[in-house]
Amino acid sequence: MAGLMRAVAQLGQAHNVSVIDVPIPTILNATDVIVKINATAICGSDLHTYHVASGSEDTPLLYGHEAVGYITETGDAVQFLNVGDYVIIPDNLDNGHYTVEPDHYTVPIGFGGVQDGTPEAPLPGLQSKKAPLQQPSSPADYHFPAEYARIPFADNSLITIPINSTTNETTLFNYLFITDIFSTAWSGVTWSGFQPGDSIAVFGAGPVGLLAAYSAILRGASRVYIVDDVQQRLDLGASIGAIPINFNTSDPVRQILAHEPMGVRRGVEAVGYEARLPNGTMDESITLRQLVNVTANQGGIGVVGLHNNGTYNFDIGTVFNKALTIQGGIVPMR
Repeated sequence: MAGLMRAVAQLGQAHNVSVIDVPIPTILNATDVIVKINATAICGSDLHTYHVASGSEDTPLLYGHEAVGYITETGDAVQFLNVGDYVIIPDNLDNGHYTVEPDHYTVPIGFGGVQDGTPEAPLPGLQSKKAPLQQPSSPADYHFPAEYARIPFADNSLITIPINSTTNETTLFNYLFITDIFSTAWSGVTWSGFQPGDSIAVFGAGPVGLLAAYSAILRGASRVYIVDDVQQRLDLGASIGAIPINFNTSDPVRQILAHEPMGVRRGVEAVGYEARLPNGTMDESITLRQLVNVTANQGGIGVVGLHNNGTYNFDIGTVFNKALTIQGGIVPMR
């Protein structure tokens, strides 16, 4: 399909995005499909990029990595997908590597790397970068919001949406939560080592943090604390049964320990490197330090906020002495 489509891009100015014309992507490799986008979402990692002068007029930085839509074209080697299928496009794609190791972890390519891979030349994983996380900018790349997207290694990357007589726009859009935020939130709780009956503190009450709190409630948490300074977010957390903690009121660690003198069993970091102090000063490691201080001995912390800035001011001694387990990363959504 030749022609132009509309896409959202940043052209080199912080806090300023534009809708621009870019070529409609086409099949480049036999394992590709083209998807017409029905709905997409803004990720917190997009906001990290939005806050700095990313892209330029010559090389626009296209946004986004989570969407739902339907397939309009398939490559000759695509076996399990058909034109017309509605699909979940996750926040990461298959990278073309095959491994027989059950515990092998490949950093997903949705967050970086050239998107023109073939089975003979698999895609690289996340490249080593300083913040913000820069995604590739070719119009044929995997980016949203845009009207169309080319998805490489589609058979392994996409998840089909069941369509029946009761499917409507609302139920279709509900699958958008699975593309990133709900899967990420659920994994953050899992990575903390959570078990039914555990207490848990979630730092950050954005979409991922709220869904992490909700995930813990669904999974039988005894108490869930959610930490933020935006009252509307805290009110949403309270509405699902979480205990709101406003870090502008006083030290959130002290507030939580007043309820949990031995600390919470589990914690989730859902803020990332743009964490800040009550006075507005950026402190990229503050939430991690607070979680270490509020988590009980032999507890666990799941880190799903974006951290790619290298060295942090971090108290490894307390982690060691409390025998804490910390796991984080970009969630392999599938």
